[in-house]
Amino acid sequence: MIDISESVMQFLLVLIVAGPLLGAVAALLPAPPGLKGKSPDQAVLRHGVTVTGVILLAALVLALGFDHDQPSKMQATTDISWIRALDVRIHLGVDGISLPLLVLTALLTFLCALYSYFKLPAGGSPKAFVALLLVLESGTLATFAVLDLVLFFLAFETVLIPMYFLIARWGGEGRQAAAWKFILYTLLGSVVMLLGLLLIGVKAGTFDMVALATDNGRGLTTAVQVIAVLAIGLGLAVKTPMWPLHSWLPDAHTAAPTVGSVLLAGVLLKMGTYGFVRIVLPIAPEGMQTLAPYLAAFAVAGIIYGSLACLALARPGNKGDLKRLIAYSSVGHMGFVLLGIATMTPTGVNGALFANIAHGLVTGLLFFLVGAVKDRYGTADLDTLAGATGAALYGRAPRLGALLAFAAVASLGLPGLAGFWGEMLALFGAFDPAEGLSRPAFLTFMAIGAFGTLLTAAYLLVVVRRVCMGGPRPAGETAIADVQGYEFAAWTPLVALTVLAGLWPAVLLGLTDPAVQQLLAGGPR
Repeated sequence: MIDISESVMQFLLVLIVAGPLLGAVAALLPAPPGLKGKSPDQAVLRHGVTVTGVILLAALVLALGFDHDQPSKMQATTDISWIRALDVRIHLGVDGISLPLLVLTALLTFLCALYSYFKLPAGGSPKAFVALLLVLESGTLATFAVLDLVLFFLAFETVLIPMYFLIARWGGEGRQAAAWKFILYTLLGSVVMLLGLLLIGVKAGTFDMVALATDNGRGLTTAVQVIAVLAIGLGLAVKTPMWPLHSWLPDAHTAAPTVGSVLLAGVLLKMGTYGFVRIVLPIAPEGMQTLAPYLAAFAVAGIIYGSLACLALARPGNKGDLKRLIAYSSVGHMGFVLLGIATMTPTGVNGALFANIAHGLVTGLLFFLVGAVKDRYGTADLDTLAGATGAALYGRAPRLGALLAFAAVASLGLPGLAGFWGEMLALFGAFDPAEGLSRPAFLTFMAIGAFGTLLTAAYLLVVVRRVCMGGPRPAGETAIADVQGYEFAAWTPLVALTVLAGLWPAVLLGLTDPAVQQLLAGGPR
């Protein structure tokens, strides 16, 4: 930790939230003649790398200045009245729960901007692409930083439009249908969520998330809490996505450009689970306790369903798309996050938060790698990739094959890598759920979830065998490029953090645990 004044910390958090939005406006303006370089397109792509780089630097400085001795305390807070009639405030702050998500978002967006500088997806204008990427970053960062229910909803909705256009304009085959499905599912879920947020604000007399969490549901009747959890949980579950509200996700991932898939899996899905932890658990604990067994049941159903869908796609002859397979794997992985939250225990919720970060790192890396494979072979179809001799990445592009195998074993939860700790802690939480929850039911959920880990290992190992292994390259076959310099730069941070989080989980758990303990208990902040 470095000693940074509170005013500087406040400025950094405001910069992190508002900076990308200002950068998006600047991206649409004509570039000064001295900055155009070889072309205006190059200038605007360089602008995207610069802005996202500055935001990442600000997030890292904020993390270094964060008081790690008090991670449960809201830091770098800004609280300004905005709409007095409704008591809506521009209230920002960061604690041990939101800080890792802010840094993860800033990192992944920077890596996507860097990757796009060298590998811009074909489609629309580079100006529009960079502007949409920056608006998406601003909305996501705001979601993790705001502490007012109305602002949370506005930030939550801000990300929908840029992601819709990223899929619809720069996506692949079926992009229009996938983009419409994405926007319709998430908008319908958000309308119901807004009703739940307004119900809490009206009944409690405030939209301030810190005050509501401190009250810990004491100002809300059980009936109001149950209705609010149902409404808010439905909107959050669509974004997570929870089975059976997941069907927009495989289509969106399959059609999206590489950077769109990375941000969708690495960042946007986390907004749903973050809402459960930040809003539902502390503000409506009695309603959450009533509905937690149902949430856990849907979570483990998603774990099994996602794994079985991946196994079906991985089988020879089924024309399984590799991007679609990883999308279904996200349904299973996010099921573990929801199971951890449903236990309502510090162990389970810490596991959920850890699994959130691990999924962002590992699945973001997987989508980068699958995008690279698709660029080289012209397809992500497993049957085409395997072919008669196998794609044999180990023999044709050994570094790319090794990275794909690494990401696969990290995703299946190999001990020593990031994917292990979150899922293990979520299962431990289910072994001993919170008081008032049925332990036999949660033991059953734990057993089903544990079986899901075996299915996960099965389909990922099948993918590695079919894509990475095979016969030598025939003499007449054109060689494919191995990992390029810009790809190495974009992927190395994700590999390093996956190993670091796996070997040193205390770095992340030390931040989240005190904040989770206080969030579940209520009390002063």
